[in-house]
Amino acid sequence: MNKIEGLHHLGICTADMKAQIEFFTDKLGMELQALYWMHGVEDTWHGFLRLNDESSVAFVCNPKIQNIPRVLGESHAGNPGANCAGGAMQHVAFKVKNHEELLAMRERLRSKGVPVMGPLEHGMCCSIYFAGPEDLSLELSYSLEPIDQNLWIDPEVVALAGISDAELQRYKQPASYQDQGGEVPQPDIAGTPGPHMSNYPEGVYEKVMQIPDAVMLNSIPSDPPVKAQN
Repeated sequence: MNKIEGLHHLGICTADMKAQIEFFTDKLGMELQALYWMHGVEDTWHGFLRLNDESSVAFVCNPKIQNIPRVLGESHAGNPGANCAGGAMQHVAFKVKNHEELLAMRERLRSKGVPVMGPLEHGMCCSIYFAGPEDLSLELSYSLEPIDQNLWIDPEVVALAGISDAELQRYKQPASYQDQGGEVPQPDIAGTPGPHMSNYPEGVYEKVMQIPDAVMLNSIPSDPPVKAQN
């Protein structure tokens, strides 16, 4: 069974933590939940902005990020119809409840000087589009009912993607899995196809993945930076 219930947090790099916090709080009304030194990562801040009680938008910031160029068409798309590198976030769409709330958010954004495109009716959702700091491509959407896979999986696109009939059925109804109570060992890093996490210093990934799970669990400080007031 699918035990993934939704988005816990979306992590985005920023060279200007304050600018992102200002935008997401003032323009979108999202509350700042957390801002602290990122666990286990040197000289790096982690900021969380509330979507709801279970989901957040998170930003990662350190001094080196300002030296990494943003390149439209490579690192960033810049708008919801443009390209960027495979694996990069082309755009992100946040959920609102209904059309009235979509229009209310459009008014909030425009009143604060943010140009907004839409609403645009897509059939399975209705959306507005706008930019965030550092060339983020953002969207707000709502759907009146769940997406019907019988209506929205286009046979032409399926064929162009090289998906067979058997594969399509598997993608539409993924096989269930019975967990083994934490007893499945780590795959052999050298021999498993992955994918693998990358951009570590040479040899670090292999060493980290050899740390026993029980040791990894409490390997970094996890207390909040501010002590609770009694």
